[in-house]
Amino acid sequence: MSTVPQTVTISSSFGAAGNVVGPAVAEHLGIPFFDRAIPTTVASRLAITLEDAAAQDEKAPPAWARLTRAFANMAIPMSAQDLGSPDDPDQFRSETERILHQIADSTGGVVLGRGAMVILGNQPSVLRVRLDGDIDARIERVAEIEKIDLDAARVMQRETDGARDHYLRLFYRVRQDDFTLYDLMIDTTEIPLETCTELIVLAAKAKSAAR
Repeated sequence: MSTVPQTVTISSSFGAAGNVVGPAVAEHLGIPFFDRAIPTTVASRLAITLEDAAAQDEKAPPAWARLTRAFANMAIPMSAQDLGSPDDPDQFRSETERILHQIADSTGGVVLGRGAMVILGNQPSVLRVRLDGDIDARIERVAEIEKIDLDAARVMQRETDGARDHYLRLFYRVRQDDFTLYDLMIDTTEIPLETCTELIVLAAKAKSAAR
């Protein structure tokens, strides 16, 4: 029986509830959930601030400012405080990739975003999942959750999905909606989130059992 830990990558469109489904899948499988913890670790390793890390994350301009504000609410590792900026974005990317491979080889986990479906795409132990759905339904979901109007949510959708796609095309020459990158694609605007979680958990367990 294989001892390779289970890893699930989740690529989620804006409003497709990856931040809800991802942690739920991790809890059901008993493995860690990785999202903001990855750039935090990268910042620590490269001795840069979280603001600098955020500025080189997958949410490229104009969404950088919003992500930076989100990171500002988190604890900053001591090794990352009051230190300089990285000179080369490729260094940040390469350290992120190294961390993702370490996760897959050690603890396993559920990884949201970070281009993980590409970075870990050649590892047979990894289940690659895409969460998407009707664009209007996704926008309405965010508007309701964030208590903002539809026009504001629509702007956020364009910025966020556009920036993520730009990141993947720039560094990996792929598009996030390329179905060949995934083992499982789910419309979270049509399927209840609890059911989405169950489907991913079942798929992950089946993939693990098949190894």
